[in-house]
Amino acid sequence: MTEQDDEREYDQEYDYVIVGAGVAAASAAKAIRADDPDGTIAVFGADPDGPYYRPDLSKTLWLDPKAVPGAGWLLDPNETDVTLLTDTTVTSLDPGDHTLTTSTGATVAYSQLLLATGAAPNRLGSESPADAQAPGSERIIYYRTVETYRRLRRLAGPGSHVIVVGGGYIGGEIASALAQNDIHVTLVMPTELIQQAMFPEDLAAAVTKTFVDRGVDVVGSTRVDTIVPDAEGGTVTVTSVDGKTFTGDAVVLGLGVSPNDSLAERAGITVDDGIVVDQRLETNTTDVYAAGDVANYYDSLLGRRRAEHVDQAENSGRIAGRNMVAARRATERHVYDYTPIFWSDLFDYGYEAVGDLDARLRTVENLKDDFTQGTVYYLDANDQVRGVLLWNVWDSTDKAKELIRRTEAEHLGDAELARAIEF
Repeated sequence: MTEQDDEREYDQEYDYVIVGAGVAAASAAKAIRADDPDGTIAVFGADPDGPYYRPDLSKTLWLDPKAVPGAGWLLDPNETDVTLLTDTTVTSLDPGDHTLTTSTGATVAYSQLLLATGAAPNRLGSESPADAQAPGSERIIYYRTVETYRRLRRLAGPGSHVIVVGGGYIGGEIASALAQNDIHVTLVMPTELIQQAMFPEDLAAAVTKTFVDRGVDVVGSTRVDTIVPDAEGGTVTVTSVDGKTFTGDAVVLGLGVSPNDSLAERAGITVDDGIVVDQRLETNTTDVYAAGDVANYYDSLLGRRRAEHVDQAENSGRIAGRNMVAARRATERHVYDYTPIFWSDLFDYGYEAVGDLDARLRTVENLKDDFTQGTVYYLDANDQVRGVLLWNVWDSTDKAKELIRRTEAEHLGDAELARAIEF
């Protein structure tokens, strides 16, 4: 802030402010504290809980009987010396004045700002704002936060019936996890096959068959029209556009997410499917950075993109935090050149992946006949590898990244490509 700014009075002033309280925020706060032991740090989160290791919510906490929710917290405010303000929304931002306003009415001044606002679950088109306040609405769960995990745990005991809407990444994962907890699962999805948008058709068909064999009622090729809770009966009824009805104890919606970039847009910061940042994770506005799910960044292997993965949140948050310290000290900042990985578990299947797993791309497969193991390579129109699926193949993500880098300059025939990563 300028000398004139310093003479003004604010409700709160911090050297570093982080908007958002997810994985990227926690990673940034720790990186700032490591590089600057004395700077003041505040983290503002709209959710009632602080940063949590989100993959555990749909994986470990359902699949590992020894797992406990308390192990997933990522930021101890006392240990890191951070002011953590949860249940607090940042309503406006004035980058020129280096201030923001919160839902409590406070005006907060900052020297360096990180927008780690993440992404919000897409809502059902027929839902109105009043529906969220209707009796029984707690049984309708857009699954993403610790609070939604707690709600689902209360509602989904052994022998209960949960309807999962959406057969993509989160829908498939939570349906699999619930079914392994003696919960009857009905999976309603617009595609014919589970994760059909990511996997080649033969693999998606094998995965879908496994779900059916493991007791999941898979209802494909339809969309949900309405969801109506019965407050007195303690149930919720889902009706599809073709007239099918399903009644259960809860419904979990996995309809994808959209970046929370409206705060930045209103402040004049460039957005385009997320907050656009340069190779140092800085926006077009001085002293304002973005990281995590909301950041539209430049991937050194794959070009400009946005990645909704915890590996991206951890690494981009760390570099953004370090660069905020470097900016205050007028020292050289760090280039963010990382390509993130992601992973999932679907019953006995598990995978790691790098890049764009888009079934619309041409694919080269090297999968065992029983689909228990293999690799899938996703190629663009120039036959450059854009994504690699490592199906029950582990510790090979670095090889996958090197292959993407290699095919930038070298053409590989399909037969050579299929053998590029051994298993």
